[in-house]
Amino acid sequence: MDFELTTEQLNMQQMAREYVEKEVIPVAAEYDEKEEMPVDLVRRMISQGFSTISVPENYGGAGMDDLTLCLVIEELGRGCAGIATGVGANSLATLPIMLAGNEEQKNKYLSDICCGKLASFCLTEPNAGSDVSAIATTAIKEGSEYVINGNKCFITNGTYADYYVVFAVINPKKGARSLTPFIVEKGTAGLDATRKERKMGIRASNTAEVTFNDVRIPEENLLGKENGGFRVAMETFDISRPMIAALAVGLARAAYEAARQYAKERVQFGRPIIQQQAIQFMLADMAMEIEAARSLYLKAAGMVGKGSKSLSAYSAMAKAYAGDMVMRVTVDALQVLGGYGYTREYPLEKYMRDAKIMQIYEGTNQIQRLIIANSIISGRI
Repeated sequence: MDFELTTEQLNMQQMAREYVEKEVIPVAAEYDEKEEMPVDLVRRMISQGFSTISVPENYGGAGMDDLTLCLVIEELGRGCAGIATGVGANSLATLPIMLAGNEEQKNKYLSDICCGKLASFCLTEPNAGSDVSAIATTAIKEGSEYVINGNKCFITNGTYADYYVVFAVINPKKGARSLTPFIVEKGTAGLDATRKERKMGIRASNTAEVTFNDVRIPEENLLGKENGGFRVAMETFDISRPMIAALAVGLARAAYEAARQYAKERVQFGRPIIQQQAIQFMLADMAMEIEAARSLYLKAAGMVGKGSKSLSAYSAMAKAYAGDMVMRVTVDALQVLGGYGYTREYPLEKYMRDAKIMQIYEGTNQIQRLIIANSIISGRI
């Protein structure tokens, strides 16, 4: 496969790199320390198109492909995985609208999001993480409205979202077979997102519990058809998992670059430690793994929209490999810095804390391996 980037893709990559150097990296440590999301910065980044690159132009996006979006996300991940998560969550929330929304919904919601509105993808629940079939949030039809009741947890941008893409069952007896996506707008009576999570990493992103207590929405806020939610959710993850892989690659790059620079400057036994073979081997392993993970996400992102039956498997491969890779790279990069890496004077401890979530969100890496194994058994790969 030829992964040579187009001029347009290279320009987008360079634009994102320069923006991150100027706007993101200088504030990353501050917001991590405060455990706050820089809401104004995230909104600016969204309005400038960082999360809507693959949204068609007629709805306000750039109309580019998902591979280009992933290239940009890698650059954002290099700057700050937390801030990148806030921006990326908007991309995630737009996917069900693009996959299942009608023209009226796309014109209204995608256009607003492209102008800087925040959106949240609400699927996970306290008892329904990897097991989507256990979703208990209900949306019961009453006349021309749906009444939503339930709790969603670990929702990125939950506190600040203008729009919530909510997955609920419309028939509790049928469970996940009746899973259906809806759009709920900020300020709707009965919606509450005030409880924020205190996290180990990606602390510059907002993660909240979102509760629905007799939330009434008009029937036109249904996305797609009733009972179509499971397919929409799975197709969404097929597209979004390469984005997580790209984010992990960006974070790993930041750790590798910091370790490489330190190794050039740190002198022990009369010479820079980069001349020590032990350090050289660690850096070589980091470089190899980053390149391998990047190749996987490029392959998976390049398959999006082409009707490949093996997309699910390759998206899972990219996400699982990159998630495991970034943990190995950040741990080894911190080791290169030794005691200094363990202090907050250097960003390595942040990188390592941020890395762990890459093995968890968007489907744990154990679930990704099940997806890959099922594709092997079925002969799709």
